[in-house]
Amino acid sequence: MPVNNTMLEQATSDYLLWMVSNGYSPKTMESYERVLKHFLVFISRREIAWSDIFTLDTMQNFQKGRSKATAHAVRGISRYLFQQNRIFRPIEKKECRLPEIYEQYLIYHSKIRQADDRRIKHIRRVLGPFHAHLKRANINLSTLTIEQIDAFSSEFNSRFAPQTRKLYRSYLRGFLSYLYHERKMLKKDLAPLVVGAPMFAQAKPPMFLRPYEVKRLYDRMDISSPTGLRTYAMLELGYKLGLRPKEICLITLDDISFREGELTLNDRKNTNPIKLPLPESTLKAIAAYVIGARPKSDHRVLFLGLKAPYGPITAAMVNHHLKIVMRKANLPSTAYWLRHTYAQNLLEAGASIYEIKEMLGHDSIESSRKYLHIHIKLMRKVLFDEEL
Repeated sequence: MPVNNTMLEQATSDYLLWMVSNGYSPKTMESYERVLKHFLVFISRREIAWSDIFTLDTMQNFQKGRSKATAHAVRGISRYLFQQNRIFRPIEKKECRLPEIYEQYLIYHSKIRQADDRRIKHIRRVLGPFHAHLKRANINLSTLTIEQIDAFSSEFNSRFAPQTRKLYRSYLRGFLSYLYHERKMLKKDLAPLVVGAPMFAQAKPPMFLRPYEVKRLYDRMDISSPTGLRTYAMLELGYKLGLRPKEICLITLDDISFREGELTLNDRKNTNPIKLPLPESTLKAIAAYVIGARPKSDHRVLFLGLKAPYGPITAAMVNHHLKIVMRKANLPSTAYWLRHTYAQNLLEAGASIYEIKEMLGHDSIESSRKYLHIHIKLMRKVLFDEEL
């Protein structure tokens, strides 16, 4: 048997044993084993060198005439071998690579802002067309002007909704700021000049839950399953502490002091670490999840997936599971409504806007003002002399 085939056969055996030790279901392992046997035959017949086995081209050729699901097994073993330092890189994802300056920015942004893959993909959607626009117009990054940027924004953003335009402008500002501050490529910081046209009468205050809606939400929580225990702990952190989904998914076991009843947040959006008191109900919810639902793992992140390989969850998963329980309670809300409700509760308790800013982890007081457009209890008390 050729050396490459022997190496691949051994790698497949090692990977399947790893799957067993990490709790993969028998059905998944049977499926992967079947696919990888076919993959071994495919590699053997074509006499593909070891260095060329785990590439996108090889996988796509193997997939021809087969189910798309075969990619999961091949990508899975490539990730395993990469983690074991047995191959130089896992199978890359199919995406058009941008010029080096853009790719370096995406790496920089990912590290500095702890941006997940989904956010990086969204930024890439803006930077790709931006690069293409500059290339068509024969414009060099080092000679960029705000007029040229506005011309691109006008063309690119025309088909998007106002909020999407705002988001895409922020992605562009991030890249321009990087070019000026980190790479010294621009003579002037153009980022602050990238703004949209004023929008009048379109301010929309964040939505929040009324007390009876909060009660309904808690009443519909089912904590009889591991998923329910995990979701309940997330709900407590969102409602009682006003944490963002991203902050919830980044909490580690080391951030929680059960003795002091405190949570340390080192990775806030504004980079300002803070210690928050943990209400007793929140502590109990976290403890119930850790004892009754959290998989045994070397990961220190608090919230883990409940299926093998039990990796850390993402902000999108926090959003997803909280949204499910909200739908069960017939609430048209999202995870961020919990944060808005927390802000309203602080306001009604007499907290100043500066205190609310600190508790929410906002960069500016103006960000906090958006959360506080409506103080229903105070308004009704003043207008109708009504106690709620």
